[in-house]
Amino acid sequence: MLVAGIKSRPVYGGLNVDANARRHLFALEGEGALALMEAAAKAGNNFLKTADVLYVATGSRAAEHDKALAALGPDTIWQAPSVPVLLNRLNVMLGQTHMGTRLYLAGTEGFIGQAMQVALNHGIDYGSIRCEHRGSMARRVQCVHCKGITENVTTSPYICTHCGLSLLVRDHYSRRIGAFQGVNIDAEEPGTAPHPEELFP
Repeated sequence: MLVAGIKSRPVYGGLNVDANARRHLFALEGEGALALMEAAAKAGNNFLKTADVLYVATGSRAAEHDKALAALGPDTIWQAPSVPVLLNRLNVMLGQTHMGTRLYLAGTEGFIGQAMQVALNHGIDYGSIRCEHRGSMARRVQCVHCKGITENVTTSPYICTHCGLSLLVRDHYSRRIGAFQGVNIDAEEPGTAPHPEELFP
C-alpha cells in the first residue's frame, strides 16, 4: 500500500567514477562494497591510488566483501564496527577534505540517507554526491506524529516503535532527516488499519 505520485523519492545514479577528481572518498555499507568493485572493473583501478574507503560490514557475506575491498588496493581502507562509528569517521574526514575530492555513498537507503546528512552538514552539494543503492529495500522511517525514527522498516503499515500508532509508510522522503515519512493510517477510526504487507524486503 503506497501513495502514488510522490516525487521526493530519491533516485540514485550509481557510483560513476569522476576521472577529474583529485581524491575519491567512498563510504560503503554491506553490499555497497559490490558497487565499488563494479566501478573499479568498469573504470580501471588507477583512481584507487587516490581513494579512501570507509566500510561497515553488514549481511551474511560481509567477510568476503572485506577481503575483496582490500584486494582492490585503495590508498586507505578502514572498517568500522557499526554505522554510527563509520558516520563519525566520515564526519571527521569531511572536515579535513580539500577541494577536488569526490564523495561516493553505497549501501541501503537508510545508510545513504544518514551519510548524506553528514555530507550536507559540511556544505557539500546534494547533486555532487554519487550514490548507489545496494542491499535491503528496508526503510528508515520517521513518524510524523511523535518524530521518532525507526530503522529497517519492511512493512506498511507498521506500528511506530515510539508512540504505537499504525503508520502508512509513504514514498515522501525528507533529505533533511534522511528518512521516509510515516502517517497514522487509522486516525479517524482507530483499530481499522489493514494488515501489514511486506513491501520493502
